[in-house]
Amino acid sequence: MKRLKGLRERLSTRDQPFDGWLLLAVLSLMLIGWVMVTSASTGVAASLTGNAWYFSIRHGIFLVVALLVATLMLKVPLVWWKANGPLLLLVGIALLVLVLLVGREINGSKRWLSIPGVPFNLQASEVAKLCLIAYMAGYLERFLPQVRRQWGAFMRPLLVMALIALLLILEPDYGAVVVMTSCVMGMLLLAGAPWGRFVLLLGLVGLAGFYVAIAEPYRLARLTSFADPWADQFASGYQLTQALIAYGRGHWLGMGLGNSVQKLFYLPEAHTDFVFAVLAEELGLFGAIGVVGLFALLIYRAMAVGRRAELAGLPFAAYLSYGIALVVGAQAFINIAVSTGMLPTKGLTLPLLSYGGSSLLVSAVMMALLLRADIETRQAVRRTRPTAPREGAGRRRASRLDKQGAAR
Repeated sequence: MKRLKGLRERLSTRDQPFDGWLLLAVLSLMLIGWVMVTSASTGVAASLTGNAWYFSIRHGIFLVVALLVATLMLKVPLVWWKANGPLLLLVGIALLVLVLLVGREINGSKRWLSIPGVPFNLQASEVAKLCLIAYMAGYLERFLPQVRRQWGAFMRPLLVMALIALLLILEPDYGAVVVMTSCVMGMLLLAGAPWGRFVLLLGLVGLAGFYVAIAEPYRLARLTSFADPWADQFASGYQLTQALIAYGRGHWLGMGLGNSVQKLFYLPEAHTDFVFAVLAEELGLFGAIGVVGLFALLIYRAMAVGRRAELAGLPFAAYLSYGIALVVGAQAFINIAVSTGMLPTKGLTLPLLSYGGSSLLVSAVMMALLLRADIETRQAVRRTRPTAPREGAGRRRASRLDKQGAAR
């Protein structure tokens, strides 16, 4: 017991300026992501561009830019995000409208904006996630008592989410709808809204989701292929069956880094949506569990940052941290669940790992906001602690009192 307590003290970051475990998880996932994108994309890159390292170089550039932007965002106080939350929400909605009007269509979906001078397509839904979290954190700080007692204050953010969901469905981007709706509902739940409201809303959302799922033939085909992908393994079930083959080939220790077979034109989107399947094939069960463990560590530390901020009387920092943890957790869970056959196919990247400039950039900004919330919380806690006099000053003061007593 004594040893365990000593180990916990050594591993604690309580007296540090920021949470080192959170930073370690983030940087580890980014580095693993670069390695796996490089491994998963060489064949496709050589076929499309003649340069096997094309996607690896681009991802490395995205990584450097994301780290530089995150460093700049780390210097921005949270009060700026709180003050500009409504404006950021309008920016997010405007981007979602703009992508429907002039967006670039890829694989039947209008999700990307081509901006002149920017060497990658901007995915509007990624920016909208960050804007929505900042707005929700500010809203909950301003109207927390009303959210807990009144239906009107509880429903207002859900109406905003309904508008965003409508725009996302028109793209279509159902994965983003699920992630962002889960985030808003989770933030309201963590704010202390009554459980009964969630039960009612979940029932209504479930009925609406069922209708949307069967309204179009291709969506119904996705559901049936998800239930039994081997029944149509060369058509609607192709992606999932190839991903499952990758998991089966990985066994315990994997085929070795760079030795994946499924990435060689068998598994579509191997370096984007299905990068985790390639990782499991090359690094095996232990490698896959290690990456899941890093995501668990990141989400746990993010929730811990939010809890410390809430106890320190910093509600905006608390709900911002909760929102980021919920978005990253939901997106990582859905991506991994899709590639393992637990959920129907959705076009969602794996945060910090998958190839993609927009996803990596927004994820890095979210991590910077988490660290900023942690730093501001620790500074606020230190300011409230009583400061003990320094040892030397205490001895000098005692000596003076002794001399005065002797003189009397």
